[in-house]
Amino acid sequence: MTFDPASYVFTQPSEPTAIRASTVLPARRENVELRTSDGHRLVGELALPESGEIKATLITLHPLPTHGGFMDSHVYRKASYRLPALAGIAVLRFNTRGTSSPRGTSGGAFEEGVGERLDVEAAVRFAVDRGLPNRWLVGWSFGTELALMYGATEPVASEIEGAVLLSPPLHRATDVHLKEWAETAKPLKVLVPEHDDYLQPAAAAARFAAVPQAQVVGVDGAKHLWVGEKYAGRVLNEIVDEVIPGSAGTALPLEWDGPVATAHS
Repeated sequence: MTFDPASYVFTQPSEPTAIRASTVLPARRENVELRTSDGHRLVGELALPESGEIKATLITLHPLPTHGGFMDSHVYRKASYRLPALAGIAVLRFNTRGTSSPRGTSGGAFEEGVGERLDVEAAVRFAVDRGLPNRWLVGWSFGTELALMYGATEPVASEIEGAVLLSPPLHRATDVHLKEWAETAKPLKVLVPEHDDYLQPAAAAARFAAVPQAQVVGVDGAKHLWVGEKYAGRVLNEIVDEVIPGSAGTALPLEWDGPVATAHS
C-alpha cells in the first residue's frame, strides 16, 4: 500500500512542542511521479510551505539503494518534516530507478549511477515545470556522486543554483567531474563527517581543492550516516545556511508552537 502523506494527523498542543526525530510540522504534501526520458516512472513526494514565499527548493538524491538508501533516508525525511514550516523551503524526495520505499517502487533497475543521470534530469525538470524557485541539489553518499557527475553539465547545470553534498565517497565521481564543477563557479558545500567510512575531512579538503568555490566543512563526531538528532540537526542548519541568502548563523528553532503530527516507522 502506498503511503499517503495526507494520513498524518495533526493536533494542537497546549504549549510549544520540542522537535524530535518523529515530529512532523505542517506543510502541503503530495505524492508525485517523475517521468524519465527513457520511460521510467519514479515515485516521490513534494513538501511545500503551507503559505508564504518558497525561499528555496531542495532536490534530494538519496544514498545507495543497494545498501538501504531511499527517499526516506532519515536526513531527507526530517528535511521534509521540518524545513517547509521552519524555513519556507520546498523539499522534493524521490526514489531513483529500481528503488523501493513506503511511497512505492520506482520503475527500472539500479544502474550503478549511469542510467540515474536521467533520474536527476527528470527531478530537476519536474521542479522547473512546477515553478519551484532557487533550486539546489542535495546529495548524500551515492547521491553526491549523482550531483557531482550530472549537476555541472546540461540540461541540469543551468537550472540549479548549486549543490550541498553529505558524506561524499568520491568513488564514481572523478577529477573530471570536479573540474566541470569548478568551471561552473556554482556553489558547492561539502559536509564531511569526522569518522566517515570513505572520505574524511582532511582527504576531502585535498580532493575538493580542485573546485575553488567548494566549501568543505568537517563535522566533529559525525559518522557517514549522520545518526543522532545532533548531527541530523547540524546538517539541516548547514543546508539552510547555504540555500537561503542571509540566513547564515541563524539556527533552526528547536520547538514549534503550532499543530504537529507524529510519524510512525
